[in-house]
Order: sequence, then structure tokens, then C-alpha cells
Amino acid sequence: MYGFDCFDFLSLDFSLHNDGSGVVSLQSPLSRVRGLGSAKNGTHHWWMQRVTAVALVPLIIWFAIALIGLTGASYEAATTWMQSPFNAIMMVLLIIATFHHMQLGLQVVIEDYVHNEGVKVLLMLGQKLLTFALAIAAGFAVLKIAFGG
Repeated sequence: MYGFDCFDFLSLDFSLHNDGSGVVSLQSPLSRVRGLGSAKNGTHHWWMQRVTAVALVPLIIWFAIALIGLTGASYEAATTWMQSPFNAIMMVLLIIATFHHMQLGLQVVIEDYVHNEGVKVLLMLGQKLLTFALAIAAGFAVLKIAFGG
């Protein structure tokens, strides 16, 4: 009759909102999303996931060709190959891109599918620590071989 939904005070939309649990809320759309994180952070996360995916394409192609070339090679030949500065740098870049991409993907899965906030925080912390530790271990192994250790 008057052209507005339920409550419209001072141009704010205070429409009745049913969250699916049968509970009706008088919160504005803005107040419903407060505390859920910054929209800007999601854009950065989305871009970083795409950047790491694009970076992984040539790195994985290089790695696959290298593995094919090393098929049947001795331990000494593989070690010598890894001691090449180009190959060592490419391996470190592959490790960084792979583990960062993995961490970003796991973060999205946890954020989307884990609904208990306590479990979500623990899983986020655990996956970040695990991916960081694995990346450091892999990078250390490459550098140890590259520097002849």
C-alpha cells in the first residue's frame, strides 16, 4: 500500500528475515553480514588462487619433462641434475607455488564446509602450519641437494 516492505525507517531495509531455523530476525542486511570478514579479502584470495594456478602450469610442465628425462637415471645423475642452479630454482618455485595453492584451496574448503567456529579455527591453524612445515621441509631438501649437502 505504501510501497515499502514491513519496516522501512530512514531508508534502511529492516525486512523480516528467516534464517531457515524458523527464527525471524529484524536485522538489516548489513548487520547480518557484519563480522563475516572483509569482501576485499575474498577478492585477493581469489586472485592469489588464480595466480598460483597459472604459475603452476609451466612449472608442472617443466617438472614432468624433467622427470621423463631422469627416468632410469642413477642417484648421482639425479643429484647432479638438482645441483644445477636453474633446476634448483625451478624446484623451489614449484614448491612455493604448490604449497601456497594447496593452502588457499584448503582454506576455501574449510571456510565453506566446516560450520563449527571452534573446529574451523583449529583446522585453519592446523592446515596453515602443516602446509608451511611441508613447504619448508621440501625447500630445505632441495637446497641441501643443490648445495651439495
